Amino acid sequence: MPKRTMQGTVVSDKADKTVTVLVERRIMHPVYKKIITKSKKFAAHDAENHFKEGDFVRIRECAPISKSKVYEVIYDDAAKA
Repeated sequence: MPKRTMQGTVVSDKADKTVTVLVERRIMHPVYKKIITKSKKFAAHDAENHFKEGDFVRIRECAPISKSKVYEVIYDDAAKA
C-alpha cells in the first residue's frame, strides 16, 4: 500500500527534530457547492533540523516515531530550493 504524501508550510520549528506542518486542501461543500479551504497541522520528523518556519515541505507517512509523529519530511532537491 502506498504511503500518503502531502505538501504544506512549516508553521513551527521550535521542537528538536520536529516541525509542525500546516496542510491546506480545497474541497467543495456538499450542499452549497462552494469551494472551501480546510487545514490541519501535522507533526513531522525533521532529523537534521534543516527546515525553518515558512518553508514549503513535503511530508510522508511513516512508522510512529512518537505519540503524535507519524510523518517524516521528505528531503529532496525541490524541497531544499
